[in-house]
Amino acid sequence: MPSSRNLLLSIAAISFALVGAALYLQHAKDMLPCPLCIIQRYLFLGIGIFSLIGAFSGKIKTCAGLALLSALGGLGVVGKHLYVIAHPGFSCGIDPMETMLNKIPTATLLPSVFRADGFCEATLDTVLGLSVPQWSAVWFVLLTLALVAVLARRAGR
Repeated sequence: MPSSRNLLLSIAAISFALVGAALYLQHAKDMLPCPLCIIQRYLFLGIGIFSLIGAFSGKIKTCAGLALLSALGGLGVVGKHLYVIAHPGFSCGIDPMETMLNKIPTATLLPSVFRADGFCEATLDTVLGLSVPQWSAVWFVLLTLALVAVLARRAGR
């Protein structure tokens, strides 16, 4: 069984790889991210950053707890995203959330990473049979379970 530190490093690597995969889909496959996609990116980055800090700082429980909050937030956001996709017409036109998100400093400094240009209700191509929001849901669940495992361990493991 891997140590908590190694598990946090794996969680961080997976989280950053998922953001990289999202950027690949955006820039190579022209799949524009919607506001909910961008929020999920922030939450995957939160999981990765907190996991990385926890692995190297020794504050495993505190940082794993913060990463878990990011993962739970991700579950909530992806749940809303899947609801919007399942209920066509739920969202229409320009989303006010899009305008707000595109004014955040990270979106203005790094628009190729954090600018929301897509529609949340848009039907997207699938990747290995699942839509991108469905894959996000799978990964948020897996990362949540891994972080719960880190928190459930006794100190020193």
